[in-house]
Amino acid sequence: MSGTYTSRFRQFADRAWYHLRHPTRRGVLLAVAAVPALLLLYVLLLIPFTPSISDLRKAKTAKPSVVLSADGKELAVFKRANRDWVKLEDISPNVVNALIATEDRRFYDHHGMDFKRTAAAAVNTFKGDLQGGSTITQQLARNLYPEDIGRSATLTRKIKEAITALKIESVYTKDEILETYLNTVPFLYNAYGIEMAARTYFDKSADELDVLESATLIGMLKGTSYYNPVVNPGRALERRNTVLAQMVKHGKVPEAKLAALKKMPLKVDFERQEEPLGSAPHLAQQLKRWLIEWADRNDYNIYADGLVVRTTLDSRLQNMANAAVTMQMDRLQAVVNSDWRLTSGWNAKTRPGQARELVLGFIRDSKEYKAARAAGYSDDESIKAIQGNATVLQKLRNDKLRLQAGFMAVDPTNGHVKAWVGSRDYASDQFDHVSQARRQPGSTFKPFVYAAAFENGSRPNDVFVDQALEIPLGNGAFWRPGDAGGPSGATMTLRQGLMYSKNSITAQVMQGVGPQHVAKLAKSMGVRQSKMDEVLSLALGTSPVTLKEMVTSYSTLANDGRYIEPMMIARVEDRNGKVLEQMVEPVAETAMQTTVAQTVVDVLRGAVDQGTGAGIRSRYGIRADVAGKTGTTQDNTDAWFILMSPQLVAGAWVGFNDNRVTMGSGWGQGSQAALPIVGEFFRRAYRDRVADVNARFTAPRDTSVADPAPVEIEVNRTPAPVEEPSPIDRSVSFANPAAPREGSWQPSPGIRYVTVQVPAAELQGPQPVANADIVPRDLQPPEPRRP
Repeated sequence: MSGTYTSRFRQFADRAWYHLRHPTRRGVLLAVAAVPALLLLYVLLLIPFTPSISDLRKAKTAKPSVVLSADGKELAVFKRANRDWVKLEDISPNVVNALIATEDRRFYDHHGMDFKRTAAAAVNTFKGDLQGGSTITQQLARNLYPEDIGRSATLTRKIKEAITALKIESVYTKDEILETYLNTVPFLYNAYGIEMAARTYFDKSADELDVLESATLIGMLKGTSYYNPVVNPGRALERRNTVLAQMVKHGKVPEAKLAALKKMPLKVDFERQEEPLGSAPHLAQQLKRWLIEWADRNDYNIYADGLVVRTTLDSRLQNMANAAVTMQMDRLQAVVNSDWRLTSGWNAKTRPGQARELVLGFIRDSKEYKAARAAGYSDDESIKAIQGNATVLQKLRNDKLRLQAGFMAVDPTNGHVKAWVGSRDYASDQFDHVSQARRQPGSTFKPFVYAAAFENGSRPNDVFVDQALEIPLGNGAFWRPGDAGGPSGATMTLRQGLMYSKNSITAQVMQGVGPQHVAKLAKSMGVRQSKMDEVLSLALGTSPVTLKEMVTSYSTLANDGRYIEPMMIARVEDRNGKVLEQMVEPVAETAMQTTVAQTVVDVLRGAVDQGTGAGIRSRYGIRADVAGKTGTTQDNTDAWFILMSPQLVAGAWVGFNDNRVTMGSGWGQGSQAALPIVGEFFRRAYRDRVADVNARFTAPRDTSVADPAPVEIEVNRTPAPVEEPSPIDRSVSFANPAAPREGSWQPSPGIRYVTVQVPAAELQGPQPVANADIVPRDLQPPEPRRP
C-alpha cells in the first residue's frame, strides 16, 4: 500500500515539474490569479482576529470607572493610562494641521487606507528605504488595539491594521478619529494624549500650543525616544523644522515665516505629570482589585464601561485624616532627621554600642554592600566604601528612618469605614499600615482583658494592690510584669488600673481570667485575621495585630458589644446611574453582653478624662462624650491611640517600618506620637460639625466611687497648644535587650526567663487583675513544659 502512494506522489511531482519547465498560457493565467485569490483568502481568514464593530463602538464611548465617596466626591479614577481626554475643539488647530501635513495629507480623502502612499512605501521599502505608509486611522488602530494587531513589521500586522482601519472609518467620523488619535498616542514619561504631552513638555494645555510647540510634539510621533526634546534636543529641533516645512508645503504655515521659525529654539518646559493618587490611595487600590474581580465575573471592563463605585468614605473626614497625619508626622520626622544628620549621627563609627551595630546592620542589608561582597571585597572594605558614599547613605537614611503611620475611622453603628490613611505618602510607601501591617498593640489590647474580667463578674471598683509580681510559670521560670515607675504599693481599682494603664494590675487580671478567654473575646470583637498567642503576656499586647482589627474591636465596644464587619463599598452603578449591585449591610453579631461593653466604655472614659489619654481634653479641647486608650510597646517601638465616640471610632499607629528602630523616650509613647493624630482629627470633625459633639453613649456613667490619682504613666502635665506641641526628646532610642528600661520585664539572676502561660491550675500567686502602657517587644515565649 505504501508503495502505491509513493508511486503516485512521484508521478504528481514529475508532472508539476514538467509544467513549470513548459508553462502554458492557461497555466500562467491560473498561477497569476492564484496569488490575489490566496491573499484575499488570507485577509478573510484574518478578519475574525481583528476587533469587531461592536468593540469599536464600545471604544468610541469608553469611559473609565470612578470611585466616589458617600458625599459624592471623586476618590479615584481607574484609567488604562495617564491621560486627560480633551475634545477636538479644545486642541490647538496648529496640532491638527501639523498632524495631517506630516502623517496623512490625504486624511480627508481616503477611507482608512491611502493606497497611493501604501504603494509608494512598498516600492521604497523594496529599494532599501524602509517606510511605513500607515494612515492616521491605521495608527489609531495600533494605538487602540496593540494586543490584537501587534507592532511587528510583518505582512500579517499590516493586513490586520488595514482591516481595523476600514472598520474604524465605518464607525467613526473623521473628527472623531482625529480626537481619539490625539488622545491616545503616547509621548513618553507616562504621558498619553496631547493634553498630557502639552503639560509635560511645555507646561500648558493643548489649546494653548503654538505652531512651534505643535510641530515639536507631532515630530515626536516618528520616534518618541529618538526625537525626545528633553534628552535629544538636537534631533528634536531638526525634526520640528521638518514638520514646519511640511506645513508650509501644504499651506498651513506661510512660506515667508519658515526661515524665522526654524531659527527659534525649542523652549521646552519639562515637568513630569504624575498620575493623581486621590485622597485615599491605599483604599482605592484595594477597591480596584475588588472591582477587577467583580467586573470579570459580570462581564464588564473597568477601564471602558464607566462603572461608578460608591463607597462609605466621607470625603470631609478623609481630608481631615490626611491633614492630621501629615501635621503630626512632619513634626516628628523633623526630630528624627535632626538626630540622624549625615554629618554626625548617621556615621556608624560615631554612634556607640547598640546604635552603631544597628546602622552597620542597615549597611549590610543594602544591595550596594551585597554587590561589593559579591565582587570580592571584605566586610570592612565594603562597609568603608558605603560609608564614604553620601548618596547611598542618604538613600538608606530615607528608607530606614522615615517614620510611618496608619489611621482608620469607622461608624460603629453600621461598620461604614469613614476614613483610611494607609501611610504618610502612597507614592513613597504603598504598604498599607491599616490592613497589612501587623504590630504589637501594647496597652490598647488591655480592654479585652478587663472585658473578660467583667464577663466573669468582676466590677470596676474591685480592689488590687499595685505591687511587684513574680508569677511562677513552672520549670523555674517566672513572669515579672512591671511598670515604668515601679510598684507604688497602693491599692487600685480595676477602673484605675485601666485608666492609668498599669501593667501590674492587668497581669493580675489576666491570671484570673486566663489568656484563652481573652483571646476568644478579642476574636469575637474583631481581631479575626491575626493569630494570638494564648499566653500571659498577651495581656500586655505582645501578639501583633492590624490597626483595622483594633479599630473594629473598639467599634464593637462603642456599639454596645455588637460586632459589625467593616464595610467600604455601598453599591456599584453603571455610567447612567443604574444600580448593578447593592451591597448588603453586614449583620451585627453579639460579641459580648451589652452591660459588659458599656462598663468598659465607661472605664475608658476615665482614661480620657484623667488617665493616659487626657491630652484629648487638655490639648485638643474636646468636651464630647468620648472614651479611648493609648498603647506603647517596649522601647517605644509602636505608638497607638484609639478613641471612641457614639458616631465615630478612630485609631492611629505610629512607628518605623523596620522595628529595629524605635522612637525617642520623650515623644514615642502613644499619648505623644499617636494621640495627636486622632485628637486633631476629632477636633476638626467637631469644629466643622461633621460629627455631633452632643452625641452620648448609651453607657451610663459610674460616679459612685471617687478615683484617686495614681501616678500617671503617659500624661503630659504641661500640655502645649496644638500649634506648638510640648517639647520633644530629640533622641531616637534603640532596643537594647542587655539594658531594659526600669519597670519593664527583668529576670532575676540565675533564673531562666520566659513569658509563657500555663494552665491556671498550675499557677500560684495572686489571682486578681492588672495593667500598664509599656510592653515588651521581642518576647515570643515557647510553650511551657509540664512538671
